[in-house]
Amino acid sequence: MALPLVAVVGCPNVGKSTFVNRIVGSDEAIVHEMRGVTRDRSYHEADWNGVSFMLIDTGGIEMTTDDDFQMSIRSQAFTAANEADVIVFIVDSRTGVNADDEEVARILRKSGKPVVLAANKLDTPNRYDDMYEFYSLGLGEVWPLSAAHGHGTGDILDQVVSALQSSGALEGDVTPEDTGINVAIIGRPNAGKSSLTNQLTGNDRSIVSDVAGTTRDAIDTPIVHDGVRYTIVDTAGLRRKSQIDEDVEYYGFVRAMRAIDRADVAVLVIDSTLGLTDQDQRVARFAHDRGCGLVIALNKWDLLEGPEPKEQLRERIADRMMYVGYAPVVAISALTGKSVQRIWEAIDVAYANFSKTIPTNQLNTWLAEVREVGHTISKGKAHLRIKYVTQTGTCPPTFTFFANRPDIVDDNYERYLENSMRKAFDLKGTPIRIKFKKKD
Repeated sequence: MALPLVAVVGCPNVGKSTFVNRIVGSDEAIVHEMRGVTRDRSYHEADWNGVSFMLIDTGGIEMTTDDDFQMSIRSQAFTAANEADVIVFIVDSRTGVNADDEEVARILRKSGKPVVLAANKLDTPNRYDDMYEFYSLGLGEVWPLSAAHGHGTGDILDQVVSALQSSGALEGDVTPEDTGINVAIIGRPNAGKSSLTNQLTGNDRSIVSDVAGTTRDAIDTPIVHDGVRYTIVDTAGLRRKSQIDEDVEYYGFVRAMRAIDRADVAVLVIDSTLGLTDQDQRVARFAHDRGCGLVIALNKWDLLEGPEPKEQLRERIADRMMYVGYAPVVAISALTGKSVQRIWEAIDVAYANFSKTIPTNQLNTWLAEVREVGHTISKGKAHLRIKYVTQTGTCPPTFTFFANRPDIVDDNYERYLENSMRKAFDLKGTPIRIKFKKKD
C-alpha cells in the first residue's frame, strides 16, 4: 500500500521547509529567508512513532499576486493539498492573521480534508499569546510550533497521525515504497529539464518557465511506466560555482549533485539550439565521475532547421564527449513530447547494463583473446602480464584485473582495455570501473 500523504502549506516564509526538515531529520528542503525559495512541491519520507507517511513541501501561497511564477507556485501548493490525506497549515505568529491566511483557510475548509493548524515562530515555550487570533480562521485547534527549535512538533505529529487513522489512510500494511530506478534529469539552466520531467511523469509537478533557474529543489516524482517503477528527479540547472551568485541557487546546486549521487541513471538534457556548451560537458563529467548510467537528450531538436546543423551537433558531441561515448544520444522535443518515448527505452538499456553481471568465464575468454593480440605495456625490463579478471561490483560494473606489475598500467592502456571490453560485451549507457591488483 502507498504511503499516506501529508501536505505542508502556508504563505511564503512562514517556516514550511524548516518544519519539513525538522520532521525528516535532514536538510532536504531548501531553507532561506528569501520569499519564494520553494517553488515546486517536493516529497519527503517521514516517520512518527512507527507510522510512515510522505510529507509534501510546497511553495508559499500568495493569493493576491498574479505573476506567472506565483500562479504556478499556488497551483502546485493546492494540487498537493488536493492529493493529500491530511494538511498541515502553517501560519506566522509574528505577523498575525493576514488576508492570504484567511483566503487559504477558506479554501481548506471547503476541501473537507483534515487540517492541522500550526502557529510557527513561537520560540519561547509557554508564551503563546500571539497565536490565539488564528482561531478566527475557523480551522479548530491552533497548535503552537517552533520549527527552528523543534518545540511543538511532537504534538503536531500526534495530531497528523490521529487524523490519518481517522481518515482510514493507514488501513492495510503501509510500508516505505520501493523507489525503483532512480533517474536524475540534469543539465544546464533552461535546457528543458522540467518540461521533460513533466512529459515523463504525465503531470505538471515541475514549474516550467523560460527564466533560467526556476527549479531550485531536486523534486522526486514516483511513477510506474510499463510495469516498471521509477523515481524521476528534476534538478536545478548546474553551472560553474563561480557563476552561482545566490545562496539559494548554491543550495539548489548542492541538491542537484546529491540527486546525481543517488541516481542509477542520469538524463543529460542539452539545448540543441545552443549547441554543445562547456557547461554541458562539465555536467556530463559530474555524472560520469559519480558513476551513474547516462543518457543524452538533445532537446528542442525540432527547432534545428535542415540536416546539416543536426549532423554537426552529433559530430561535436562525439568529438568533445568521448569520455561518455557510451551514453546513447536521443533527439527529442520535450515541449511537444516528440520522441520522448525513446528516453524510456534508453533509460531501461542504461540501467540494465549499469546493474549487469558478466560471468567470470566469459570475462577470461575475452581476456585470452586480448592476450593473443599481443598488445601490452612495458616499462624498462618490466612487461605487464594480466593473469585473470573478474567482476567485483555492479552499479556501475567494476572489474578487477590481477597482474604481475599493476604499477606500470597507464591511462592509455586502461582505455584500451575498456574499449575492448565494450566491444565484447554490451555496456551501453553505463560507465565501468577498472582496478588492478598484484598477482605473482
